[in-house]
Amino acid sequence: MYSEKLKYYEFFAGVGMARAGLGGDWQCLFANDSDQLKRQSYSDNWAGEAFDSRDVAEVETTDLDGVADLAWASFPCQDLSQAGSKAGIGEADGTSVTRSGAVWPFLRIIRGLAEEGRHPALLALENVVGLLSANSGNDFRSLCGALNEIGYRFGAIVADASHFVPQSRPRVFIVAIRREVSIPAALRTELPQSPWHPQTLLRAHAGLSVEDMAAWVWWSPGAPPPQKDFELEDIVDLSDDADWNSEEATQRLIGMMSELQLNRLAAAKAEARLMIGSLYLRMRPNGDDRNVQRAEIAFGATLGCLRTPKGGASRPRIIVVEGERVRTRLLTVAEAARLMGLEEDFVLPETYHECFRLIGDGVVPAVVRFLADRLLEPLAKHAKEGVFTTINGRKLA
Repeated sequence: MYSEKLKYYEFFAGVGMARAGLGGDWQCLFANDSDQLKRQSYSDNWAGEAFDSRDVAEVETTDLDGVADLAWASFPCQDLSQAGSKAGIGEADGTSVTRSGAVWPFLRIIRGLAEEGRHPALLALENVVGLLSANSGNDFRSLCGALNEIGYRFGAIVADASHFVPQSRPRVFIVAIRREVSIPAALRTELPQSPWHPQTLLRAHAGLSVEDMAAWVWWSPGAPPPQKDFELEDIVDLSDDADWNSEEATQRLIGMMSELQLNRLAAAKAEARLMIGSLYLRMRPNGDDRNVQRAEIAFGATLGCLRTPKGGASRPRIIVVEGERVRTRLLTVAEAARLMGLEEDFVLPETYHECFRLIGDGVVPAVVRFLADRLLEPLAKHAKEGVFTTINGRKLA
């Protein structure tokens, strides 16, 4: 049984939330992100670790030491999210450049490693679910085609962080494995499985070419963990000492609600018990060719997805209803950290905007740990233990 630490490269590392999820059984050989704020926060949390702060387009294979078992890439989502520009990932040749198009330089590096015979056994690409439908599915098809061309089989799952933390945060994870590595039967399935393969993924898969469908794998991470009965009261500070909006400011937000949202508020009041919900400001059509800012609310077992202000989303707010009493305010930094499942000692910037810019771009560590336990680690160890050679015929195990 393979017992040494598994090794990985972490591209678009942010503050290292993927690293936090992978945990101590993994050794990071290379971490990269060109954002200065993220670089500083990464250094605050992972002191003494080497960090490459160049743009990924400047990184060469010679900058990557050794042979990694995994390359992780949570590439930028701003051009793929509902709150972003929806410009997509652009073109692989750089003729159409977008922020989310940083995935192409990453794949160029993987292709270069393949030419040297030392590309990782596994790749994990993470992004918003909008990746599956961006540009009528062309972006997803382009990525799959590139992975196939480099020499990987691949598949995707959609995992919602709400299984692990009290936040609705669905994300798509593309997991790719070198073509010459066999896949244990327990880790794949012949048919799509709920909840990992929703209709959005099935539609994206149906649009693949015949060649790319032949390289597709329906990954099977097994049953999701039991849905937790989260207590939002443990996440949100309900004391009167919290920085609540004035009554006037709260009424102004209520005045921005549509009839549908006002009905939701009335239903929450009628519950005659403590109700904690999310409140967002959104630009919506007004029926006369104009968009107006609306306040939208939602109540449930989880709060809404935390987003980066850079992507165009409004600042996350909460609404607390107790009978006729209605309170509103911005979500705090500490509350956001708890919604991401971060440890109490995880270091985040003190300023509100900077904190949410980092968190909004992050991946929930508990989801990474789940995928590592159910897929990445079994696959990586299987690759190590099996007859696994590079394209140059040199054994890696």
